[in-house]
Amino acid sequence: MSEHHVMPLKTYFKVAGGLVLLTILTVVFHEMKMGALAGPVAFLIAAVKASLVLLYFMHLKYDNMTNRVIFGSGFFFLILLFAFSYVDIWTRIKSFSTL
Repeated sequence: MSEHHVMPLKTYFKVAGGLVLLTILTVVFHEMKMGALAGPVAFLIAAVKASLVLLYFMHLKYDNMTNRVIFGSGFFFLILLFAFSYVDIWTRIKSFSTL
């Protein structure tokens, strides 16, 4: 049986503060009207925030490798879903532009 890792409360406050700052950063970038870069920047910030939540609040940082692989496979299938959706939308746009 594995031991439960106890993190200091100070770590939780630091991570929570980082999440708040990243949320503010998301709003600031949204207000900048970045055009085509708005989506990728928002997804990058969201990925960092999700990583912080997974690592610290869900304790994956100190968990065994099996749980990390399970969470990683979920992200793999999410990326696969995005890829298929992108190809589907791209082919529809391409077919409409030839009409």
